[in-house]
Amino acid sequence: MSEVKVQNIKQIWDGALNGIELSVSRANFTTWFKGASLLREEDGIVYVGVPNEFVKEWLSTKYHKFILKSLRDLSENIRGVEYVLVAKDAKPGGAPTTNIASFEKELPLHDLYINKEDNLNPRYTFETIVVGPFNELACAAAQAVYKTPGIAYNPLFIYGKTGLGKTHLLQAIGNGIKKDSSDKKVFYVTSEKFFLDYVSAVQSNKIYIFKEKYRKYDVFIMDDIQFLSNKKGTQEELFHLFNILYDNNKQIIFSSDKHYNHIPNIEERLKTRFGAGMIVDIAEPDFESKVAIINTKTQNLPFRFEPGVIDFLAGNFSGSIREIEGVINIVSCQAQVKNKPLDLNEVKKIIKNNEKPKKSVSVDDVVGIVADFYGIERDFIYQKTRRKEVVKPRQVVMYILREDFKISFPTIGQKLGGRDHTTVIHSCDKVRNDIKNSPSLSQDIERIRGIF
Repeated sequence: MSEVKVQNIKQIWDGALNGIELSVSRANFTTWFKGASLLREEDGIVYVGVPNEFVKEWLSTKYHKFILKSLRDLSENIRGVEYVLVAKDAKPGGAPTTNIASFEKELPLHDLYINKEDNLNPRYTFETIVVGPFNELACAAAQAVYKTPGIAYNPLFIYGKTGLGKTHLLQAIGNGIKKDSSDKKVFYVTSEKFFLDYVSAVQSNKIYIFKEKYRKYDVFIMDDIQFLSNKKGTQEELFHLFNILYDNNKQIIFSSDKHYNHIPNIEERLKTRFGAGMIVDIAEPDFESKVAIINTKTQNLPFRFEPGVIDFLAGNFSGSIREIEGVINIVSCQAQVKNKPLDLNEVKKIIKNNEKPKKSVSVDDVVGIVADFYGIERDFIYQKTRRKEVVKPRQVVMYILREDFKISFPTIGQKLGGRDHTTVIHSCDKVRNDIKNSPSLSQDIERIRGIF
């Protein structure tokens, strides 16, 4: 296979992965696709390396049509996909390990980028972050922590909806400290991995090893803290770990998709610890910031996006940087395959073909999402109670049902416990007015909308 053909098929594979990442949940993408790697393409058949039989079976039965469609959307010449074991026990006929290694070095999603000692990705640095009004305060706080860990802001709690760059910022702090202070032990972990480590330690009766492992670090970074909702045993262990690290002036950093007060079923004593330091949020980037992000992400490509294309991309995505990056990769991949820059009409066609189908959302869905966001029981929304902690979420439900889904006032009232339509009108007007004077309420509603 020629070098040009190798580059083209790799671009197609990368583009397909980016499209798949936009269409499946983060957990499913990490579980089933991150371990897969491109091996080769022969006569229209793409050979994908997988780590074990379980992943091979799952991809071939559950995701095969989806993977093939994603590849064919980028190249009509692809006729099929084959899955090949590349683990140590690979069956005869699998790709040679030399070919596997050469391809793995090129794939941006492969775990070879991750340092196994601290879980940090060296590509995540402060230099590659686009700073704008949406993340300016969070970046300033992160820089302060990086320069004086354990002193400036401890703990640092960064929150914002998925895809806005929280993980990048957290890892940039860790990489910066590791680079400038090689004597400091830095460790990054997701709350899900922390939970799994804890469960494994309990099951194997090795909790003491678990405690020793996590208490030795000078900088402890935990991503997606909201995952610990309802996990009382893990919360208990985190509480004690926090106290040990904090009392010894070790830097602690957390992230979440929402303010800790809005994470349901988190112990109050943990919330008081989260609030003891600096709490900052990352909002959705404004139009100018998105233009800057797109320009930064495309500056090393072999061609330039037309200004009209950049403005279109910046104006047609709700704010997720991860989503914007995915679209850039898909567009750039298609452009490289065609060996020419794409005009605006071609980009619009690609975006349309890769759009996720819109979800059908019911009144009960909205009630459930808002109730979970504010940490209250869903049934409370329907009840005729005037408790302060229920009134606000109920008004937000009414506002979203009216503004976003255009449901009539009488229908909203009927669905929410048989209330009069004038009550719904009053609630919608109140939320609309409160948004003007309360940036936090406005941010809450935008985050709730981002969940749909």
